[in-house]
Amino acid sequence: MSAVPSTPQSLIRSLPPKALKAAIEAHARYLKGLPAGTRANLSYVDLDNVNLEGVDLSEADLTGARLSGALLARAVLARATLYGADLRDADLREANLARCDLRGVCLRGANLSGADLSGCDLREGVTATQDSVEGFKILQHRARRGELGHAVIRGAKLDGAQVGGGFAQVADLTDADLSGVSLQGARLNRATLNGANLTQANLHNADLSGASLRRAVLTGADLAGTTFDGADLTEVLRAPPPLIYVDDAPLHEVLEAHELYVTSEGADGAIAKIPMVDFRPLKRLRKRRLAGLSAPGAIFFGMDLENVELQGANLADADLRGVNLRGADLRGARLVGAQLSRADLSGAKLGPLAIAPGRVLRTDLSRAVLRGADLTGAGARRVRLIDADLTRCKLDGCDLTSAELPEGFEV
Repeated sequence: MSAVPSTPQSLIRSLPPKALKAAIEAHARYLKGLPAGTRANLSYVDLDNVNLEGVDLSEADLTGARLSGALLARAVLARATLYGADLRDADLREANLARCDLRGVCLRGANLSGADLSGCDLREGVTATQDSVEGFKILQHRARRGELGHAVIRGAKLDGAQVGGGFAQVADLTDADLSGVSLQGARLNRATLNGANLTQANLHNADLSGASLRRAVLTGADLAGTTFDGADLTEVLRAPPPLIYVDDAPLHEVLEAHELYVTSEGADGAIAKIPMVDFRPLKRLRKRRLAGLSAPGAIFFGMDLENVELQGANLADADLRGVNLRGADLRGARLVGAQLSRADLSGAKLGPLAIAPGRVLRTDLSRAVLRGADLTGAGARRVRLIDADLTRCKLDGCDLTSAELPEGFEV
């Protein structure tokens, strides 16, 4: 994020607000294939502090543009060219930068929380200029007084991105999706990678000394030659064993007995009480009838639990990050302190569970982490969300009638 190209003053041009508006409108017509449509060419334009929130500039040319302090939250820049652009202190929260050319950009102090950077090119790039006195020279952005030395990339999606060796040094990559990304030889010392998904990532010879990797996922990652001196590896998630046994019984048999207990209304089978168990070897539990399951602290990371029945289940402190819980029945479930970052809970049932005439059991998500989770269309009447982390949580159409929400949170 340092040692990135700058642009000579002579190349930078100004653009009146009316001309910028016209260029954006013409670009919109271009994207729709309408008459008078023209691809936006905003290369080397001074757009410092401009407000482009939610604007669609897919495929636009922003080579060398000055976008320092620009408001680009939720903007669409898919497949755009931003080679050598200045994005210092820019607000890029939840922006779509998929397959974008970001070579040589300056991202110091930029906020990319929840942004989609999948398939983009973040390798180093340089701009050379010729001066009559000094000849050819490489220009670089210089740090400014009070400027953050790193980008904030919390919860960003970077799967399939191409990054250079200097990427993410002293960066905040909390909850970022770096699955399959090549970080070979990258300088990640002192970086914050808490909760980051590094599944199948190439970390060959990477420097992670002093980095914070609490709850990070390293399943299948290439760690040959990786330096972890002084790194915080608390609760790092590695590959699960191929088989899990509970009291000498295979996990799948324990669950089958529990499901039989549920379907027979207690006449057969046995209720499962299996805390701290890693369910990942089972890969999927979709449509299973597991009401009343007691599995506090269990690991379900990345699993498919679509339409599962977990009414009244105890899943306190469970790891449900990235889990598919679409349409799941979680009425009355205890999910206190559960990790649900990026979980898909769209259409899920999170309302109260009737347990007797006039008595209900409320779903409890107090202190749960739901960063980037999708609760679109979920039924969450009277749900408990006290002190829950709802950062970047999608709540469109979610019924939160009479819900206990985090202090200061507004729907």
